[in-house]
Amino acid sequence: MGKPTGFLEYKRVNESYLKVEERLKNYKEFTIPLAEKDLNTQGARCMDCGIPFCHSGCPLGNLIPDFNDKVYRGRWKEAAAILHSTNNFPEFTGRLCPAPCEEACVLGINENPVTIENIEKNIVETAFKEGWITPKPPKNRTNKKIAIIGSGPSGLAAAQQLNRAGHWVTVFERDAKIGGLLRYGIPDFKLEKKIIDRRLAILKEEGIIFETNAHVGKNISVETIKADFDAVLLCGGATERRSMPIKGIHLKGIHQAMDFLKLNNQFVDGLVDFDKIISAKDKRVIVIGGGDTGSDCIGTSNRHGAQSVVNFEILKKPSEGRPVNQPWPYWPMKLKTTSSHEEGVERFFSISTKEFLADKNGNLTGLKTVEVEWIFTPGQPPQLNEIADTEKEWECDLVLLALGFTGAEKTLAEQFGVEMDFRTNVKATTKDYATSVKGIFTAGDMRRGQSLIVWAISEGRQAAYHIDKFLMGNSNLPLKDENDLPRV
Repeated sequence: MGKPTGFLEYKRVNESYLKVEERLKNYKEFTIPLAEKDLNTQGARCMDCGIPFCHSGCPLGNLIPDFNDKVYRGRWKEAAAILHSTNNFPEFTGRLCPAPCEEACVLGINENPVTIENIEKNIVETAFKEGWITPKPPKNRTNKKIAIIGSGPSGLAAAQQLNRAGHWVTVFERDAKIGGLLRYGIPDFKLEKKIIDRRLAILKEEGIIFETNAHVGKNISVETIKADFDAVLLCGGATERRSMPIKGIHLKGIHQAMDFLKLNNQFVDGLVDFDKIISAKDKRVIVIGGGDTGSDCIGTSNRHGAQSVVNFEILKKPSEGRPVNQPWPYWPMKLKTTSSHEEGVERFFSISTKEFLADKNGNLTGLKTVEVEWIFTPGQPPQLNEIADTEKEWECDLVLLALGFTGAEKTLAEQFGVEMDFRTNVKATTKDYATSVKGIFTAGDMRRGQSLIVWAISEGRQAAYHIDKFLMGNSNLPLKDENDLPRV
């Protein structure tokens, strides 16, 4: 694939960014695309490696060497067709996926891996620019009706697949606009919402029906859904937010990260004024949680004009390189420094918050922490120990809790009568994505727990196959073998 000696001749080149002082002035994406000739060269780095381990790293099974070869040869339309054969929304994954495919790249054993994610983004952006992505409504309809509850990436992927099979698909979204966490959880500087709207226009023309402000279980009854549809797919995500059972957690000035991010996205969208959001302007901000959501809070706080931004992570600081116990081609837990981190933040690892402090009016003024260490004993759960004499007080005006999610909300599961598992996800296996109630299926974070966007799309595609088979007795939709799916 590509140029046989390309991996020996060319080095990895990444997209560059606008300068920090420029990109902090707005919420627009700030990457500077590579020139086409440079993208051709990056495609040439893909090796004819015999066994493409990048396939094993990708939950979608993207045909990565195939589209890299087309990019190297300048055959972009063919590359776009190959990419869309396995991925409904490469414009999302090309921006937001952490790229487990790159960690599994054979070249990554002793060199920097191929820039797979960036090549993917440029393929789909070229395809949109050239007008190659057009609505493809099904030629025939089955008259089967499917309700999909939740319009995140899993729900949207399932909707497009089932619509392609000829079924009538209606997507119900409780918020005012379609997209789920893509719309309300991801800042515009990572994913401008016109990117979502561009794809939605295609889906609508293909015949998918979207109902917004449609909160199933509240303003739309579960009984109505059951009566009107032949199958139901629950894609409501893992939206139960983790909190902290410590003193002062309910003080004014302490907010969940997703509340902070959703309001800001609505502000950027022109739906609310700045004085109606949770503002970090001129405040001393502490973000608790070191994952992607915490990073998004950091970037947003800096754009608000925060006085200072500090980030706490309870885990030990990861290594710069691949840990010994996570060899290639497995996903490594390495130190991740995002563009938001580069914009300004102090990061602290192995630190735990003990108590929030307030003034006499109940306003947040600071917090107390202690340094911690993790004890790992074979065959036993990790043990967290506090280190004596390491207590410290920190002044702050705003705390954002970016602690992840504990599972799916119980409301839908209870009203549909479906079982939940011990992790508070809706119970269903990858065998058929079916819940304990016939005709009701689940996919995405609602089934597997908080995960990656690429997994959500994969889950939606897989569930669509099983729903189609349930309704018609067989299915021509693509299905990825469960045994081929990576464990990320």
